[in-house]
Amino acid sequence: MGYDVHLTRAPHWLDSESNPISMEEWLAYIRADPEMRLDGFAETENLAGERLRYESPGLAVWTAWSHDSEGGNSAWFDYRQGSIIVKNPDETILIKMCAIAEKLGARVQGDDGEYYPDTSNPEPGQSVEEAPPPSGRSWLRRIFGR
Repeated sequence: MGYDVHLTRAPHWLDSESNPISMEEWLAYIRADPEMRLDGFAETENLAGERLRYESPGLAVWTAWSHDSEGGNSAWFDYRQGSIIVKNPDETILIKMCAIAEKLGARVQGDDGEYYPDTSNPEPGQSVEEAPPPSGRSWLRRIFGR
């Protein structure tokens, strides 16, 4: 099991179908971003040598991730029920997710309801620059000096 982070337009990711990102919008974004590749499936081999395969029509990989293919790793972005989900993202993937969210008029929210870059994450359609200043020193502030 892992921790999921969601690109969503809904007030809470559990309700993503109330204000969905459409599959057509997601596919158009992938086509427009040269760092993204639509695969539609992921495959691996377990310790017993068995092939495991996951199929999802909106499953894409961020090819510019610095750890891509390192030990078989990939940054998978999976479209499901009106949102895009990434499992266990690192800081660079979270930054990419925030950039995608801005393009799609969405926001980034973790399984526990927290927003990224932090709790002052803008409303859908509002740019990061327009959001109120965050309290505390978030990971985004550490990286970009915000």
